[in-house]
Amino acid sequence: MQLKSPVFEPNQPIPSKYTCDEENVNPPLEIEDVPKEAESLALIVDDPDAPGKSWVHWVVWNIDPKTKGILEASLPQGGQEGVTDFGRTGYGGPCPASGQHHYFFKLYALDKKLELGDNATRADLEKAMQGHILAEAELIGLYKRS
Repeated sequence: MQLKSPVFEPNQPIPSKYTCDEENVNPPLEIEDVPKEAESLALIVDDPDAPGKSWVHWVVWNIDPKTKGILEASLPQGGQEGVTDFGRTGYGGPCPASGQHHYFFKLYALDKKLELGDNATRADLEKAMQGHILAEAELIGLYKRS
């Protein structure tokens, strides 16, 4: 399985449009080679360079496994969003206090749909995914505020 973006290459800067410095909308993503037996996809976006803990920017589950991409500023088809470390649902873009940070976009193919409430967090999602992950893909973007 592969996860790419038409707006940034792996381990390269994320355009500021997708950060707190500009429009703060999710970047477009492209999904390839999802296992045929997948029943759903889940996405976690986090920043492990954040002070104190890995900061969660977006959690989405029950994405249609036939999805070929996620459009800019949109919720993927079938997707349900959980609560991020910003204390709300939805995408929250990169906004590092200092220095360059790495942003991990992690996609999971699952063998079932998940039953989670709207207030579910990354921890809830990771617990629900245990034993159900068929494949994983990762895309890392960088961001440093100017």
